[in-house]
Amino acid sequence: MYGVIERRRQYLHLMRQVTLENGFFTVTDIQHVAEVPRSTAQDWVNRLVSEGCVVVKERKQGRIPARYAASSAVPSSACRRIFTTVDGEWVEIYHECMSGACAAFCGYHHRMAGGALNHIQRDGTLLRECAKLCQGEISIGAYPFPAVGVKGVRREGDMVVQEILCIGGPAYSLTDMMSGAKGVTRVKVRKKDDVVEGEVYTKALTHVIIGVDDTDSPKGGATFALALALLQHIAGMEGLIPIGHHVAMLYPALPGKTAGNSCSFIDVAAEPGVIDLLRDRIYKFVNDEALSHDWGIAIRTGFRIPPELREYGSLARSGIVSREFAERVARNNDVVIQGGRGVIGALAAVSLWGLDNAILLNVNARIPGTST
Repeated sequence: MYGVIERRRQYLHLMRQVTLENGFFTVTDIQHVAEVPRSTAQDWVNRLVSEGCVVVKERKQGRIPARYAASSAVPSSACRRIFTTVDGEWVEIYHECMSGACAAFCGYHHRMAGGALNHIQRDGTLLRECAKLCQGEISIGAYPFPAVGVKGVRREGDMVVQEILCIGGPAYSLTDMMSGAKGVTRVKVRKKDDVVEGEVYTKALTHVIIGVDDTDSPKGGATFALALALLQHIAGMEGLIPIGHHVAMLYPALPGKTAGNSCSFIDVAAEPGVIDLLRDRIYKFVNDEALSHDWGIAIRTGFRIPPELREYGSLARSGIVSREFAERVARNNDVVIQGGRGVIGALAAVSLWGLDNAILLNVNARIPGTST
C-alpha cells in the first residue's frame, strides 16, 4: 500500500509541475517525464481525475489530445476569461476578472506602461485592450513605475501570444492564476531578477459584430431585450465566446418609432469555422422572435470600423437615411444585412461599435472621426 501511495504522490507532483509550467498537461507529457508506458500514464491520469485531484481542461478532439490540469496547481483565480480576436495586424485582448477593482488595477498599470497597447477600455469587470502585432520595451518596477505591462503581442499560427512583464501581485496572477482562465491554452513564465516575464497563449479568434433593430411593435417587445436574448441563445455554441451587449440611440425624430429610436448591437469572439452556422442561427432566431415584420440584422466580422461605415452611423443619428444608402454602405464595408427597414438601424448599430456608452446613449454627442 505504501508503494501505491508514494507513486500517487510522485505522479501528482509531476502533473502539478507541468501544469504550472505550461498551464496544462497531456498523457504524453506524463509518459515522457515519468518514463513509463503510455498505458501506465493514462491509468494514473484517469485515477486522479476520478479522485478530483486532476481536472479535464479540454476533451480530445480528433487528433488533438485531451488536456488536463492538476487542480491543486490551479487555485481559485481572479481571472475568469482571457481571449483574443484578430483583425489583420490588430488584436483585441479581453480579460474578464471576478473583481472590477482587479480590472481597474490592470487597466491603470497597463496604460502607464504603454508597450504594445494602443487603447484600453474597462466595462465593469471586463478589460478590453487593443494592440498592434509588435514588440517594444517597457520599464516595470516598484513605485513610481508600473507593476505590470504588455511588452509585445505576436501571432504564432492560430495563436496570439501576449508578452507580459510584472512584479508583486500581478506576478502572482501571471504565475498562479492566468493559466486557469477560460480561453488560455498555455502560460510560459521565467523570472529575471525581481521581474517575472510571461507569455500567455490564446486562440486567434474572429470578432463578429451583430446589429439588431426594429424588432418591437407598438403592442410590445423591445429591441434591447431581443438582442440580449439573442446573445444568450448563441452563447452556448461550440467555438464561440460571448463578449457583450450595448444600446445606441439613433435619430429621435424618426416617424413611426415606437419609443426613443434605439438600436442594439452584440459582439462575440468565434472560431472561423463556426461563422456560417452563427449567421444562420442569428437569422432564424430574430425571424422567429421579432414582433415586427420590419426587423433587420447586420453582421460584420472584424473590429476595425472603416471611416465610411462610421460616418453612416453619425448620419443615422442626425437624420433620416434611406435603405438604398444603407445597402450601398453595407456592400462597400463587408456587412451582411437581412430583413426589412430595420436593416437601416441595424447597420448603424454595427457602425457604432467600440464607442463609449456616453456617446452611444447621447444622440447629440459627436462621434470622433466623423464630419457631422
